[in-house]
Amino acid sequence: MPPLLSSLSLSVFLFLFFFSPACLAHNITRILAKHPDFSTFNHYLTLTHLAAEINRRQTITVLALDNAAMSSLLAKQLSIYTLRNVLSLHVLVDYFGTKKLHQITDGSTSTSSMFQATGSADGTSGYVNITDTKGGKVAFGAVDNDGKLNAVYVKSLVEIPYNISVIQISQVLNSAEAEAPTAAPTLNLTAIMSRQGCKAFADLLIASGAKDTFEENLDGGLTVFCPTDTVINGFMPKYKNLTAAQKVSLLLYHGIPVYQSLQMLKSNNGVMNTLATDGANKYDFTVQNDGEEINLQTKVITAKIMGTIKDEEPLVLYKIDKVLLPRELFKEAAPAAPAPKSTKRKKATADSPEADAPSDEDPADQTADDQNGVGRLDGGRLTMVTVALCLGVMVFL
Repeated sequence: MPPLLSSLSLSVFLFLFFFSPACLAHNITRILAKHPDFSTFNHYLTLTHLAAEINRRQTITVLALDNAAMSSLLAKQLSIYTLRNVLSLHVLVDYFGTKKLHQITDGSTSTSSMFQATGSADGTSGYVNITDTKGGKVAFGAVDNDGKLNAVYVKSLVEIPYNISVIQISQVLNSAEAEAPTAAPTLNLTAIMSRQGCKAFADLLIASGAKDTFEENLDGGLTVFCPTDTVINGFMPKYKNLTAAQKVSLLLYHGIPVYQSLQMLKSNNGVMNTLATDGANKYDFTVQNDGEEINLQTKVITAKIMGTIKDEEPLVLYKIDKVLLPRELFKEAAPAAPAPKSTKRKKATADSPEADAPSDEDPADQTADDQNGVGRLDGGRLTMVTVALCLGVMVFL
């Protein structure tokens, strides 16, 4: 093969490899948002926190239920925790595209679902049987459904080999184990904080009564930013000067009523409402990341996330290096004094106000939203591709 042709072949290979959808992150919420007939299924994947679990996994198959199938499931009035088990049975921890479904060895296989993989299922009841029937149809059934395959393949919504496959099945998989009543998880919020260097903050939550509001929000998802004991002890003189109502608002300001993992915080920079947010009382702050560092900006003070205490949906707890001071209770930080005028215009540096100012660009505009709900390549990967292509040309010329 001529050197130039070899070089071009290598370049094409590298381009296809790095730009392949399989190399990109998937987002099940965006994928299903393009299919209105699955809006209810999409909503409950988010509500049960399964969407975040799906997005974190590298190889996954989602057995999607349309709105009609979801209506029959919701008619059973299952608790949100039981509903999570049922829906997790419809998330397979292996890739099954249309082609693979019709090429199953011996025509039948059993595969683990997220219900099984997370340890929620008893025994092997979290496995799903898949059978390519003689009539050309592909049938599905839970292992604990007495061998009955009660759902069939309808169509493929999205396939990104071998990353994610989203296919529609005709109805909900029957499983007595998945539909068994499930109690709410028991989490002692203040006990967890106390064991991880945030006992002073936990004691304030208990003494003020703010603890109840935090716990009431656990079911739907909760993110808590805990100042360490040293930080709280140094802040106590200011804290004692607040009224009882102000103390509660300050403490609630350290909680967000949604689950936000570190990765989610990094990708969702912007304004966040808190447990203290109430109508005209905004009590919000801005999340801004600088590389791996995540800062919380209140316009009064900027705190940094120092580490994770606990991350187990629906709860995540972080340690922070300062008490978050809302502008509703404390004076905003004075703007930096302008630099002396100079005859020469200086370029903004990393320490200048211009460099520190948050971007006015809407984070939504920075988020990829292509046809299959797959993120675009970042600059680092694009640079890697460019270098690889150039090296390929240099080697073979």
